[in-house]
Amino acid sequence: MLGDRDVRLLWAGQTASQFGAQAGQVVLPLIAVLALDASTGLLGALRALEQAPILLFSLFAGAWVDRRRTRDVLVLADLGRVLALAGVALASLLDVLGLPVLFGVAFLVGVLGVYFDVAYQACLVRLVERDQLARGNSALEGSRSAAQTGGPALGGALVSLLSAPVAALASALFFALSALSIGRIRRPEPLPAAPERAAGLGRQILEGLRLVAGHPALRAVGLASAAFQFSFAAVMTVYLLFLPRELCLSGAAVGLALAATGPGAVVGSLLAARLPGKLGYGKVLVGAAVLADGVLLCVPALRGSGAVTVCLLMGLNFVFGVFSQLVDVTVMAVRQALTPVHVQGRVVATINFVGMGLTPLGSLLGGVLAEALGLRAGLFVAAAGLALSPLCMALSPLARLGRRLPV
Repeated sequence: MLGDRDVRLLWAGQTASQFGAQAGQVVLPLIAVLALDASTGLLGALRALEQAPILLFSLFAGAWVDRRRTRDVLVLADLGRVLALAGVALASLLDVLGLPVLFGVAFLVGVLGVYFDVAYQACLVRLVERDQLARGNSALEGSRSAAQTGGPALGGALVSLLSAPVAALASALFFALSALSIGRIRRPEPLPAAPERAAGLGRQILEGLRLVAGHPALRAVGLASAAFQFSFAAVMTVYLLFLPRELCLSGAAVGLALAATGPGAVVGSLLAARLPGKLGYGKVLVGAAVLADGVLLCVPALRGSGAVTVCLLMGLNFVFGVFSQLVDVTVMAVRQALTPVHVQGRVVATINFVGMGLTPLGSLLGGVLAEALGLRAGLFVAAAGLALSPLCMALSPLARLGRRLPV
């Protein structure tokens, strides 16, 4: 499938963009903690600002993407993030970088990330046949997994060893490369008829909401995603404080530990191309979710900053990467197979809105848990909340899916 020129360009661009996004997710919080001495509450607020656009703009982005060529949306989102991160570098060079600037950049990067994520998932459906979705998603999500390996390590190392401007510009470079690659896609895309494009955005948004709410399997995807993303946002807020402050790890060690998720996710992507067809989509979704979420409960038990602790962290993150990615790719293929092409953007956006719209509250909750219970206990409580996600899937039609994608 990657022999197709346009699919190859999408894959290459999405890979570069994911590297920039993964590096940025570590760069901005570490700049706040290490360079600006942000408190636990302010770090939670920073992460919440970066995630708030998911709640504020997802539904609008879905309707907007369904009216336009996804290539153009992807390129504009990448170029916007180049300018935003270049602004961090410029502010640092002019010695005016502070938390207000960092908060503004985090929010803008979050807005543009919403549009990119909706558009690239809708773009794949417009470029390939439905029987190629599993392989296509495996390739795209495999590249995202590779970015999870290199992005955090690059971001942590640059902030620790070099400077804030270099770290921000490194992320910006990846977005620029993505824009150059995706901008070369030439295949015409099927767009809605003129009457539908002329329809009001409000009506189109409601159509996407009704489709997800009225379909039992799509509704379950949204609920399970909401449970996971809310709890995972809390986990990551405490996690990014737990590693440097409780375990006394350096920025480079933090990046290395987080990067171990990437190789695991690559393995998970490869498994996702074949395992659901052998064991059944329902069994894979529920079983992998239980294993992925359960392994994070082991992290609060770690102590010390030695090589053994770092290796254990890497092992736990590797296992989490395998099974969480297996869930992500499998559920994405199920969702795309159930959704008509002309509403892919709105369904992606609706599920992102429902699934990830609570992440700002989760990030704030993580800061509250860290301050109220301490980093170790707060991390355990946040990780325990992840169990709600496999429970939602186990009680839904998703658990009964067989070895073939639903039609």
